Amino acid sequence: MNLLAIIAATLVAGIGSVWIAALLLRVGVRSGSGGVNPQHLLSLAAGALLATAFMHLLPEAFESRIAPGVLFGVLLFGLVFFFLLDKAELWHHGHEHHQGDAHGHAHDHGADSSHSHGHSHAAHAHAPRTGGWAVLTGDSVHCFGDGILIASAFIADLRLGLVAAIAVLAHEVPHHIGDLVVLRQSSPNHRAALVKVSLAGTMTALGGLVGWWLVDQLHGWLPYFLVLAASSFVYVALADLIPQLQKRLPARQTALQIAWLVAGILLVTLVSRLAHGEHDHAHDHAHEDGHSHEEAPGHKH
Repeated sequence: MNLLAIIAATLVAGIGSVWIAALLLRVGVRSGSGGVNPQHLLSLAAGALLATAFMHLLPEAFESRIAPGVLFGVLLFGLVFFFLLDKAELWHHGHEHHQGDAHGHAHDHGADSSHSHGHSHAAHAHAPRTGGWAVLTGDSVHCFGDGILIASAFIADLRLGLVAAIAVLAHEVPHHIGDLVVLRQSSPNHRAALVKVSLAGTMTALGGLVGWWLVDQLHGWLPYFLVLAASSFVYVALADLIPQLQKRLPARQTALQIAWLVAGILLVTLVSRLAHGEHDHAHDHAHEDGHSHEEAPGHKH
C-alpha cells in the first residue's frame, strides 16, 4: 500500500506539475496585470516548502531518539551540500554559456541550476536557444531527487508523504514553466516540448521507487533522510525562490506576494489536517483489529 501511494504521489508531483505549468502558459503567465503572475507562483511555492520543512519534516525527524545536536548538524550539512551543488552547477552553466553564446546575454541566467526555479520569469526571453538537453538533464536529476524525498516522507508517515508531495508539486510548477519556455524557444513544436519535460517528470516516480527501497533497507536512518529533505526544501526556498521576490514593488504587489506566501503555508496545513484525519481513522480501525489479530508494531505502514 505504501509503495502504491509513493508511485501515485510521485507521478502526480512529477508529471502533474508539468501539465499544470503548460496550462498556466496557455492561460498566460506574465508580469503584467493580466494572466498568472509568476511572482505569485514563486511566493506560493516558497510558503509550501518552508511550511513542509519546519512544520512537518523536521518535527517528525526530531521525534526520534537521535540527539537534536546531531540532527541539527545534518541540517547544516544539507544546507552546505546543496549550496556547493548549486555552485558547481553555476560554474558549469556559466562556462557552457560563455563558450556557446557569442552574444553573451545568457549570463543573465547564470543563476539557473538543477535546483533553480527562476526559469519562470519573463526574462527567460533572453535564454539561450541551444540548452534544451542541458535543461532536460538537470530537470531529470532534480525530479529524481524529489522522488527520493517524497518516498522518505511516505515511509515515515502517510500524512507527511502527502504534504511533501504537495510541496514538491507547488515548487515544480514555476520550474517547469521555465523548462517549457526554453524548449519552445529551441523548437517550434510545443507538443514535443511538453512530452520531453513530462518524460523528465517521470524521473520523480523512479526516484520514489529508489527511495522506497533505500529507506526501507536503512530504516534506522529515516530521521536523517527527513532532515536532508527539509534542508533541501529550506535551501530552495531561502536561497532561490525568496531572493527573486526581494524587489521594490508597489504596496499592492507586496501585499499580494505576502498573501500568496501565506496561501502556500495554509495549503500545506490544510492538506496535512485532511490527511491526518483520514490517517487517524484508518489507524483506529487497525488498532481495533489488533486486539483480535495482534498485529505487529508498525502495521500502519
